[in-house]
Parts: sequence; C-alpha cells; structure tokens
Amino acid sequence: MVFADLHVHTTLSDGQLELAAVPAAAQQAGVEVVALTDHDRVQPELDAPVVEHDGVTLIHGIELRVDAGIQKVDLLGYGVDPTPDLEAECERIQRNRVERARAIVECVEDRLGVALDLDLHPGVGRPHVARAIHDSDADLTYQEAFDTLIGDDGPCYVAREIPDFETGRELLADACSIVGLAHPLRYGDPEHALSLTSDLDAVERYYPYGREVDISPVEQAIDRYDLLATGGSDAHDAQLGVAGLDGSAYERVRTQLPRPTHG
Repeated sequence: MVFADLHVHTTLSDGQLELAAVPAAAQQAGVEVVALTDHDRVQPELDAPVVEHDGVTLIHGIELRVDAGIQKVDLLGYGVDPTPDLEAECERIQRNRVERARAIVECVEDRLGVALDLDLHPGVGRPHVARAIHDSDADLTYQEAFDTLIGDDGPCYVAREIPDFETGRELLADACSIVGLAHPLRYGDPEHALSLTSDLDAVERYYPYGREVDISPVEQAIDRYDLLATGGSDAHDAQLGVAGLDGSAYERVRTQLPRPTHG
C-alpha cells in the first residue's frame, strides 16, 4: 500500500487534476501524503511548504528540467518556500514554454493541414499539444502524435531553454528542504544521471517505469551518497498511488520537511 505519492502533477502544468481535487483523489487511492510536483512552476495556492488539507498532507513540490551536459534530467524539489530567484526563473521558463508550444503547434498545423484547439497558457507542454492533435481532424492517437511528430526526434520537435544542472540545483536548494533526482532509469544514460546525485539529497527509488528494470544501481547510489529514497506515480491523471513510499519509508523523508500547517 502506498502511503505517500511524492510525484503528482495538476492542471498547473500538464496534469488533469485541479489542486482542489487532489485530496479526494488521494483518499480514493488510500494515499495520505501527496507531493505536488508540477513542471517548472510553484503552486500559487499553497501558502506553506507542507499543508494539511481535507485530511491529506500536501507537500509543495516542483519538477525542474535541467541540462546536465550530455543529457537533460529532472530534479524534484520538496517543501518549496519560493525565493524570488526561483520564481523569476520559473516565469522565464514559462514564457519559453509558451513560445515553444506556439512553434510546435504552427509546425503541426502546417504539416497536417489541421487547426489545433489549444490554449497556450503558462505551463503548456507537449502533452497538451498531443491531446489537441488527437482531438483534431488528424487521424492520430495521443501516442502517435509523440511518435511521429512532436517526440524528441520528431519533425515538429522544438527544444526548450532550460537552466544548467548546477544553476537548477542551487535554485532548488535555496527554496526547498529536499532536492532529488527524478526517475533515474528513464534517461538515456542512467549511470551519468545517478552520478549527479552526489550533489543531491534524494533520488526517486520507487517509480512506475512500465517495464522491468534493474533497480540495484539506484540502491547503490542511495548507499554511496547517503540519499533519501523518494518515490511517486508521476501521475498526470486522477489515479494516485500507483507508486510511492510506505509509511516507514516516508517517515525518513518527513523528518527533513517543515511541520505542516492546516489549510
């Protein structure tokens, strides 16, 4: 049973859950703690790093994409107390997200001869574009949109402008109680990704990769660098608790976070 799902997205970025709906979704899944980790955005409606709301503990988190040289990786910050520098960088990234999405949409529309119904709002990402392609007159599924058009090797792919690893790590370290590496076995070079955890507090140990993986390199990094083990479902829909921490594993994380306030 998952006690704490520490990787959940909302409509603030590319998730389907409104923030207000998260406690009910957590209770339905039997989850007692949720970290809200939207892409490159801080939660404007959370006024503390950890909040008790409708019987569920909500951790203010963030998922920040950074350039680590040979590959891009995602950092997870937990217990966010936003600094002006982090807020300014998030605002810059969101402006770039909108510009990038506009360029991708224009490419797709020109290539397919369709019109996409898409609001280019802050937080917009490729999942939004893929859904719009699926809902258009194009005969493509959500996954086919990625596979044939907007994936990393696709003809309509446009790169984002993101901070380098050290800049991103410092921004999060100044604003968060815990900074960790997300889904380390998803990257093209997991060994390189895990080497970055020598400068972090945590690594995502529990994650639904959708395939059989050898988790031993992650466990070795945890032992080598004395890392906290985190975990979560990376939920973009309403189904929480697919992966995460049990009560005892979460207790080690909880001790590094501020005490919750009541929302």
